[in-house]
Amino acid sequence: MAKTEASDLQSGYWLYRFLPPKAAAYAQLARLDRPIGWQLLFWPCIWGLVLAFYAQNLFLLQSAFPVWPAADFLPVAIAHYHAFSPPGFLLFTALLFLIGAVVMRGAGCTYNDIVDHKIDAQVARTKTRPLPSGRVSRGEALAFMLVQSLLGLLVLLQLPLKAVLLGLCSLFIVALYPFVKRISHWPQAVLGLSFNWGALLGFAAIAQAVSWPSLLLYGGAVCWTIGYDTIYAHQDREDDALIGVHSTARLFGAQTRAALLVFYILAAAGLAGAFWLAGAGLWAFAGIAAAAACLLWQIRRFDMNNAALCLKLFKSNNLVGLLVALPACIGLVCGRIC
Repeated sequence: MAKTEASDLQSGYWLYRFLPPKAAAYAQLARLDRPIGWQLLFWPCIWGLVLAFYAQNLFLLQSAFPVWPAADFLPVAIAHYHAFSPPGFLLFTALLFLIGAVVMRGAGCTYNDIVDHKIDAQVARTKTRPLPSGRVSRGEALAFMLVQSLLGLLVLLQLPLKAVLLGLCSLFIVALYPFVKRISHWPQAVLGLSFNWGALLGFAAIAQAVSWPSLLLYGGAVCWTIGYDTIYAHQDREDDALIGVHSTARLFGAQTRAALLVFYILAAAGLAGAFWLAGAGLWAFAGIAAAAACLLWQIRRFDMNNAALCLKLFKSNNLVGLLVALPACIGLVCGRIC
């Protein structure tokens, strides 16, 4: 698959062959050619969803699902949540989060490009994006962002009311993120706070509350994001230094491998603690152990001066998300004993 030279855009992406140039530019704004973004947004949602099943003592072979008071739900969601058996409920809610992850990742990327278009024009990897290259105007990008945001809101409204309110609370962090790199070396931490909000949201979609297991999961996921986005940021480290953009990649520098070890240990500990508090069985912990092994592999392979390798290691975090989610889901079939 071809890339525009010195760019992160995949000019030969299959979807672009079927789209006119303007539509392809909008697809690039939403990063449809780079699914790793929505994948990393999606997995914490599933983690939170599955964690809540454990915390609420709900397993997929139950014949009935508890019915909560209708007053706790928005009218558009009542029929959905009262109609499903546990497996159907899990799949339906996971589908909502999948659609929401794709749409809101696109909206977030469009917003970041609007805010960062002058910075992107000075970075080799990003200067050919639709906004800095002039293929899409700022007004057009703003309209596109609003359309995506409205679609995301429609998805959010399918969740219980308390989860909807929790989802809306994330907007401040999302709005703050692109500005942090101008004043702090920790934009990766703010990205972690926003990108993993779905862990809280997934939990609240079942439990209709935020509790210690979900907070531990959220904290672990934030540390995971700080780690993998530090690896990603090393691709732009030199350009960022020239234009005064801050990142943990610049902050850690030659000590990045040690920093990754710290954050990935915290991530694994947070996830393990969350599932332990929720009463999960061996399947969930086997998945976390496998994910931790993948994180250790990233640390071992990391080379701050190899941009292609940094991108490969960053993308491998989709596997980390799956390794946590799939065994935990299997445990929901087996029951608490495993």
